Amino acid sequence: MDQRLNIVTLGVRDVDNARKFYCGGLGWKESSASQPAIAFIDAGGVVLALFERRALAQDAVLDQAPPMPPGAFHGMTLAQNVRSKEAVDRALAQAVAVGAKLLKPGQDVFWGGYSGYFADPDGHIWEVAWNPFFRLDKSGRVLLPAPRPKSRSRSLSASLKTPRPEQLRAGKRAKRVEGHGTRSR
Repeated sequence: MDQRLNIVTLGVRDVDNARKFYCGGLGWKESSASQPAIAFIDAGGVVLALFERRALAQDAVLDQAPPMPPGAFHGMTLAQNVRSKEAVDRALAQAVAVGAKLLKPGQDVFWGGYSGYFADPDGHIWEVAWNPFFRLDKSGRVLLPAPRPKSRSRSLSASLKTPRPEQLRAGKRAKRVEGHGTRSR
């Protein structure tokens, strides 16, 4: 499976109301690929789709599962990274002004950034965050650091804790020597 996320689909109570919130209120632009039953919004390289909740559940065969109680956590949040703490506060204020419920105002967080949360009119939870460890490109997309190269750390850590077979045969104990693996004594 390729490592990418293309579309996040939110199951909403009313597609037209969700359109009004995201496109009218937040000022996002709806794609011409949208139809009356589904809205597509370019969200900076990932597509946000708004689709009626029951139809989405039916499509995913979730309509046969036990229902979640109203207001239950959906087990998912969406996030938008911005360029500053002030931008976090502005985005939260704009969302609240057009009908979102503020869940957590912008504040310094344990990981070194600044973030807050709101719920859209359908209860989908959004985080707005400034992360000093992530750069954003000119379009606002997160530029993650390159993947870590495959390392031999697993075999090195194993050698630090496990005596080599010849040590076991000789009845010698392995002693950990910082930065040098194991050696016999």
